[in-house]
Amino acid sequence: MTVTVPAAGTDKNLDAACASVANEIARTDGKASLLLAFNGAVLAGLASVADKDLPNATKVIGALAVLALGSAAVLLLLVVRPRLSGADRASFPHWARLDEDEIRSCMEGDTRATRIRVLSNLVVRKYRHLRRVVDLSLAALSLLALAAACLAR
Repeated sequence: MTVTVPAAGTDKNLDAACASVANEIARTDGKASLLLAFNGAVLAGLASVADKDLPNATKVIGALAVLALGSAAVLLLLVVRPRLSGADRASFPHWARLDEDEIRSCMEGDTRATRIRVLSNLVVRKYRHLRRVVDLSLAALSLLALAAACLAR
């Protein structure tokens, strides 16, 4: 087996990239927690008026807002859902299936580039979900403002 030793600059850059991607995963999880709490609070508030006698237009618009918030909540749960496939051979789900000798064998090569690629794909997927969540939350807030305007008439 040929082992390639990276240049000092490359070695430092791979370490920095691994740390950066891991930090981005933590950021997505933090944002998802914040948005989940926000959407949950809005949904709880809407549940408190669900039994009120409201005009039909307000009920329909409110139901659309609840649908948007519910969809956002599902996406947020997907953001924080652990990925345990281990198909990448450079992460703990893969290592969990190996015995000690197989783990040592995996550690003989430099897997940082693979880890960076796999984790970067994970971060991009999480951020895409977060963008959709924000869009759905903004749509729900707009619908709630419209429902409130219908009540004011």
